Amino acid sequence: MNIPNKWREQYPHALIEQQAIGESRADVFRLRQDDGTDLFLKSEPLEELGELADEVDRLRWLQQMDLPAPAVLDEITENHRHWLLMTTVPGQDLASANELSAGQIINILATALRTLHQLPVELCPFDHSLEQRIARAQQHLSAGLVDPTDFDDERLGQSAEEVFAELVATQPGTHDLVVTHGDACLPNFMAADARFSGFIDCGRLGISDRYQDLALAARSIERNLGQAWVKPFFEVYGVEPDEQRMKFYCVLDEFF
Repeated sequence: MNIPNKWREQYPHALIEQQAIGESRADVFRLRQDDGTDLFLKSEPLEELGELADEVDRLRWLQQMDLPAPAVLDEITENHRHWLLMTTVPGQDLASANELSAGQIINILATALRTLHQLPVELCPFDHSLEQRIARAQQHLSAGLVDPTDFDDERLGQSAEEVFAELVATQPGTHDLVVTHGDACLPNFMAADARFSGFIDCGRLGISDRYQDLALAARSIERNLGQAWVKPFFEVYGVEPDEQRMKFYCVLDEFF
């Protein structure tokens, strides 16, 4: 893929490597420079339901809140694509950090989420209320962006319409609103020297029920570390797990 001409001229000797980890619809590249410092490029087609503009806004907001995340260096629209250039976050993501024990990963993830969830919601301008997210899920469904072959095991074989009907019918009555990451799986949390070093893939950050994060975190822990580590995660985070809300937010995630 041709990156913007401005950046080719700015970094003429950089090695550009496409990244495979993660399930984002955007294309992600690591830009390796001669001096040993890396940058990241992210790109997606210009379309109404794109998320890259959202990520730019949220990364800038996190910087204002003095929370660790990539810094936005530049953004460009070129050849019908939106491009973002940003700094790297030191370390490795929690799904790849093989030098960390399961217990260390649990502590880093739970502590990072607790820190984010303690931010005053009145300072956050991004509304990810359930009404807003279900409407966006409906838009993704109507636009053909939902892939039923990628559903979680318990929903494989169902149509996207069937799962959307389940989503609408099982909305929780309890809402404990906090500032959420929105895609709180292990690959989106970074650690360096056995300490949390930053949030990445922040395009879905916004005010939502804390189980938006806790549900996806628990699912990611089960997949990467095993079911036995889900209970310690909730103990470190400091709440009793709500199974109904956990299931609901995993269903909601099928549409993103």
